[in-house]
Amino acid sequence: MRKTFRYRLYPTGHQAGALAHQLGEACRLYNGALQERRDAYQCAGISLSYYDQANQLKDIRAESACDLANFSCSQDVLRRVDKTFQAFFRRVKNGEKPGYPRFKSRFRYDSITFPSYGDGCRLRENGKLYVQGVGEIKSGCTARLPGVSRP
Repeated sequence: MRKTFRYRLYPTGHQAGALAHQLGEACRLYNGALQERRDAYQCAGISLSYYDQANQLKDIRAESACDLANFSCSQDVLRRVDKTFQAFFRRVKNGEKPGYPRFKSRFRYDSITFPSYGDGCRLRENGKLYVQGVGEIKSGCTARLPGVSRP
């Protein structure tokens, strides 16, 4: 079972800039992965999978072409691309209106995911949220579970 918690963040100006930069990098990686799949099929008739693209991720990060602080977060962006293509092909197979996956503008790409707790994102004892590449951000809990108190 997967649990989701929402917290209101109160970042400083520098932290807000760092968060916006990470979001922009995730969007750039998403669009790059989408473009790569599109070009591979148009030019060579090859269909790329998540694993084909994920195997290139280490080299991309080594060349400093991707500035996302967390590797797992980068993998999740590639999973998103794979998921959109799977949904596209499912709709084609079922005879529905398919809707080819689109490129996303920076303003339409509004979230990044840290797949596992503690790997890039952690709630600290002092009530601050630690985000890799940004630091500790002051937060406030917006949703409380019954019988659970916030530290």
